[in-house]
Amino acid sequence: MYTDLMNAPRTARQRARAELTREILDAARRQLGEAGPSALSLRAVARELGMASSAIYRYFKSRDELLTALIIEGYDEIGDAAEAADDPAAEPDERWTAIWRGVREWALTNRHEFALLFGTPVPGYAAPPQAAVAAGRMPLALARVVADAKAAGVLAPPPAPTCDPALIDAGTAELLPGAGFDADETARVILAWNRLVGIVSYELHGHLHRVTADDAGFFDYTARVSGAFAGLRFA
Repeated sequence: MYTDLMNAPRTARQRARAELTREILDAARRQLGEAGPSALSLRAVARELGMASSAIYRYFKSRDELLTALIIEGYDEIGDAAEAADDPAAEPDERWTAIWRGVREWALTNRHEFALLFGTPVPGYAAPPQAAVAAGRMPLALARVVADAKAAGVLAPPPAPTCDPALIDAGTAELLPGAGFDADETARVILAWNRLVGIVSYELHGHLHRVTADDAGFFDYTARVSGAFAGLRFA
């Protein structure tokens, strides 16, 4: 949304507006690290940039609009990381592991943004529907690997227990790419996506301290186990 606006061809006035919008977003990201998303304030951002508090409302009408911009930008960045890590010419197990590593690397570099996306919800804030498109990019990168493996006939039969179709929203499978996913395949992609977010969150919050001896190695193990559970074949 805001990224598209800033990348589009524009006049000098539009460029100046895009540059200041970028400065506002960067300042807001710094505030995420210093005070957390619940304390995000348009006035504080304006103060840091030396703007009149009234002027910033020409760019973002409310704190929630600024939060939405940060959330969409974060989802797009983690989606970019997942998609950039994927090489469709590689074997499914290599693609899967590379996507997981790309997500982890982004998260380790952007800890506060990851927490905004997957941490405690901001009280009183609800993300608008347009955020869902950006939010879906990272899990869809995982789903594409499974879909391509299924289309190539190399997806392994899922282990028991299988998922009751009634547990999956009817529209979810329709969002997944490639060959049609049944309820069980859909559930296993959802579980893998949840496990990816979970293991990264545990690492970022220090919950693996004195639990794992090698966080990166254990992360790769988790990726392989989750991929095998989704039906991929690992050496």
